[in-house]
Amino acid sequence: MHSFHLVQVPARVTVRAITRPPREIPGLRHLECLATMRLGAPVVSPDRMQVRRLAVFAAWETEAALERFLREHPWGERLATGWHVRLEFLRRWGHVAEMGDLPEIAARSDPGEPAVAVTLARMRMPELPRFVRWGRPVERLVRDHPGTTLALAAVRPPRTVSTFSVWRSTREMTDMVHGRSDVDAAARHADAMGERERRDFHHEFTTLRFRPLSEHGVWEGRGDYTARR
Repeated sequence: MHSFHLVQVPARVTVRAITRPPREIPGLRHLECLATMRLGAPVVSPDRMQVRRLAVFAAWETEAALERFLREHPWGERLATGWHVRLEFLRRWGHVAEMGDLPEIAARSDPGEPAVAVTLARMRMPELPRFVRWGRPVERLVRDHPGTTLALAAVRPPRTVSTFSVWRSTREMTDMVHGRSDVDAAARHADAMGERERRDFHHEFTTLRFRPLSEHGVWEGRGDYTARR
């Protein structure tokens, strides 16, 4: 199983997590520690790297391993003060080495059920200006889309970027991906993906789709982001 965590911490804690993430945690298969970033924020802005907001994306052997981490490990105890969602993996597009053991399709989803999407990329640094130019309109599309209940980006300098979004339904998420949403400039995501295929922004890139299993804690006053509506 997987989990995605958000927690408010002092800046030094985020910096330590990014530069020296916790290791040798029983039952942990992979961990990504990142500082959050507001989707669509100006390139030069404190919102572009929010060092007091830590995001953690993790893969676990079992749910019991996650629960033990949150209960007994110092890092886990800190994360337990924030918000997290537990996730069942469904599909993978693309490839990142640390997630290479995931199958392309693990299970099917109901078009009407809530969905969670996580992207993870290792940047080609010379392509960063192109990535920003094409990516920021997509960030605003996802951030402002009526189908999202929570959407953010995260970064670990110098070259790891990620996005996390919770959708009211799988159908609304896939409609956005393919430019079928009833919103202004709906083709922004599809256009950016076409540009990426023309000349890749990344060394590695993957999109992962999940089914939310359970939600724990509160983030920005809410704890119902994955509830059916």
